[in-house]
Amino acid sequence: MPSSPTPTADSSVLLVQLSDSHLFAEAAGRLLGMDTQDSLQRVIERVLEEQPQVDLMLASGDLSQDGSEASYQRFRQMTAAIPAPARWFPGNHDEVPAMQAACAGSDLLEPVIDLGNWRIILLDSSISGAVPGFLADSQLALLERALSEAPERHHLVCLHHHPISIGCRWMEPIGLRNPDALFAVLERFSQVKAVLWGHVHQELDQQRNGVRLLASPSTCVQFAPGSEEFQVDSSAPGYRWLRLFADGRLDTGVSRVTGITFEVDYSVKGY
Repeated sequence: MPSSPTPTADSSVLLVQLSDSHLFAEAAGRLLGMDTQDSLQRVIERVLEEQPQVDLMLASGDLSQDGSEASYQRFRQMTAAIPAPARWFPGNHDEVPAMQAACAGSDLLEPVIDLGNWRIILLDSSISGAVPGFLADSQLALLERALSEAPERHHLVCLHHHPISIGCRWMEPIGLRNPDALFAVLERFSQVKAVLWGHVHQELDQQRNGVRLLASPSTCVQFAPGSEEFQVDSSAPGYRWLRLFADGRLDTGVSRVTGITFEVDYSVKGY
């Protein structure tokens, strides 16, 4: 059975998505020249300034850059400042055993959440030791089961890797390797309203057969939209908010911090 935080079916609910924080075991760790702990802290502070009532915080993968348990413990401690239930799922940089250890005794990794009149389904598209994503048969079965069991609810499906082309040539090979399998399931269920992901460090908002497709910025470094080769963008770190209404409507937007400047260190690899 999915966990069920408190909002009632006739109310709207607010989700906040924090993605691709890339924390290190060391507090002062930097990705491409940016202090990722500092940037995450600034994003959290912006959430607290702008969102007085958050119903769920989603961490959509690459919480860690080095896969260390210390980095997950730090992420958990920092995001605890947001007074809301939270759920995590892994990305390509994450080490699932270390993530599980940091989440011991909690429901942070529960993959299905009923919230208001919505069901939120969190899929693990990570492949251990690899950058691209893939949804294993067990994940596709989880998706199908979660959709089948709640036909009366509206559904938001989340994963780390992008299941469509985002117009960045260098990112084409590192998205979801079996998107057709994902969409083959989704297209059988009319209650699916949106698919949400991270990984791409940039925002995107499109439609596919009536389903909203949403990519979100990183809480640290941003990647340049439409880039042929790897390129860091000048946009600031940020987060996505999603207002889910009982009738299936969805409002969403991205908010970014101000006052962050850094010099890109292109010598860093493994982003």
